[in-house]
Amino acid sequence: MILAIIIIILLAVSLIVLFSRSRKTMNYVTVLHSLSIILIYSYLLLRFNLPISVLKNNYLMLDAFSIYEILIAGIIFLLAAIYAEGYIKSLIHEKEFNKTNIKLFYLSYNFLLFSMVLVFSSNNLALLWIFAEITTILSATLIVTLNAKENIVAAMKYVFITSTAMLFSFIGLIFLFAASKSVNGVSTLNWDVLFSISQQISPQLLFFSFIFMFIGFAAKSGIVPFHTWLPPSHSKAASDVSALLSGVVLNIGIYAIIRMYVLIAPTSMGPAASIILMIFGILTVAVASLSMLVRTNLKKLIAYSSVENMGFMLIGIALGNMFWVLYYILAHALVKALLFFSAGIIHRQSGSMKAGNIKDILKLQPLACFGLIIGSIAIIGTPLFPIFFPKFYILTSLAQSSLLLCLLVLFFLFVAAGSFIWLIINLTTFQGKEKIEKYRIYLSMKIPIIILIVILFILGVYFPQGLQNLLKIITLKLTGN
Repeated sequence: MILAIIIIILLAVSLIVLFSRSRKTMNYVTVLHSLSIILIYSYLLLRFNLPISVLKNNYLMLDAFSIYEILIAGIIFLLAAIYAEGYIKSLIHEKEFNKTNIKLFYLSYNFLLFSMVLVFSSNNLALLWIFAEITTILSATLIVTLNAKENIVAAMKYVFITSTAMLFSFIGLIFLFAASKSVNGVSTLNWDVLFSISQQISPQLLFFSFIFMFIGFAAKSGIVPFHTWLPPSHSKAASDVSALLSGVVLNIGIYAIIRMYVLIAPTSMGPAASIILMIFGILTVAVASLSMLVRTNLKKLIAYSSVENMGFMLIGIALGNMFWVLYYILAHALVKALLFFSAGIIHRQSGSMKAGNIKDILKLQPLACFGLIIGSIAIIGTPLFPIFFPKFYILTSLAQSSLLLCLLVLFFLFVAAGSFIWLIINLTTFQGKEKIEKYRIYLSMKIPIIILIVILFILGVYFPQGLQNLLKIITLKLTGN
């Protein structure tokens, strides 16, 4: 029933996009599609006992974790759709977006949202793999809709690296499918069944499966050394698309890694899996933060920050600090959306993302500048903003495990923070000699920024009890702690 409803909504939206001649109409139905996903899955979370089977044989199934991820995706997609109303209009006006690509853009946008819902609803890991690959194609399509050859190169690089790495995940699925047969004579890739029998599966086979699965989904999340696709694709894409890529699509890899990690964590190979995650997590934080030192392009800096934050999430998973990793996923999505939306307005004003070409931005676009400052302060983990809490508690756990590693990670976090602060100071204080005309920014581009700033301030000082309870339920389900 649930699957039928979201398919009907997608078909209705797709037909309207295909036959409508009005870009505004296409945008409105895209907003309504995102809003409908939020309302449907909020209702399921509040009114039904979870998990809920969505497809025969539990191939698709909703638990608290999957609905949590779907709601995050729905919120970011909704805000990006609102932002896109004015943003796409301005791109068309500046001839940076071809009108012939409008239908392709909105179809890809809505199908990506639908695919994200299916990814997070997939109890069967083979289906999760398939839908994750579909999101790669749809994301690449959104990247190439801009009139720039560089976008085609960035999209091809994204598809090549992630899809090649995902072949390793497919091998991991084969290992896992074969290993599950040793328990009750029937092979399965249903996560709920695997979770119940994981301690009876051969730990060595489970470990090999985990390693291969990790390679594919690490690439999907931009983990070093599979990260090279991320900075060009996130920086070249339209800013609303960049927000989706960084705030939502990257979560697919982290989501899958968590699902796989909790299968192996209770076994004798659990510590080995944790060490793997810790090594790649620290390596990712180190490489990303050092790469940020030399960035003068605002969107590339934000993109490398995404790499750094994905690495930090891996550290949290390795430590078993699942509660704060889950909260980090939400906080990171909100902050990255704010940063990319603000960067989009700044790009409209200055025509460039390079620090030397951005002048008088505080005077000309105060809201975008304020959003950029708030987002920058938030992303580095400053107190009174939501990312501070998961960073603090994950670092505390790391210090208890190894003080040396904690100090090492702290050093790289300070490097990343310094890079952000240096660039933001330069962007907001650089004044041009000539008079610059203020670029007209549509209200629809400002509304998401205001909403995100308000949400971040609220979550920075108040942790809603309902959200706490949800994260506790997910953590209990995943870890038993």
